[in-house]
Amino acid sequence: QVQLVESGGGTVQPGGSLRLSCAISKVILEDHDIGWFRQVPGEEREGLSCIRNSGATTDYLESVKGRFTISRDNARNTVYLQMNSLKPEDTAVYYCGAVGRDRLCHDSNVWYWGQGTQVTVSS
Repeated sequence: QVQLVESGGGTVQPGGSLRLSCAISKVILEDHDIGWFRQVPGEEREGLSCIRNSGATTDYLESVKGRFTISRDNARNTVYLQMNSLKPEDTAVYYCGAVGRDRLCHDSNVWYWGQGTQVTVSS
C-alpha cells in the first residue's frame, strides 16, 4: 500500500475557512515527511509547509504565513491543512506529497503525490 488521498476542497467565499485532509498509508508516513503544495495553471507547484516525523514544521510560504497551519494526527494517519482568511489568490489545486525525510519542502523532493483537491475562493 502506497497511497495519499486528499479531501476537503471546495468553494468558499473570501475570508472563509477550509480544512484539507491527507490520508496517508502507514508505510509512507513512517519513512517520509509530509508536505502541502498548491498549483495553478502556468505556475510552479509551490510548497506551503512540510511536517516532519517529529512534528516540527518547516517555514510557511510567505503568502500563507499566519493564515495556514499544517498539523498531523498520527492515530488517524492523517495530515491536515487548516486554511483561514482565504483570499481569491489562494484558488488552486492543493496536493499533499511525501517528501524525503528532512529534505527541503520542495516539489523536487516529493516521492509520492496525492491526486489533488480543488480549492476555489470566490464571491
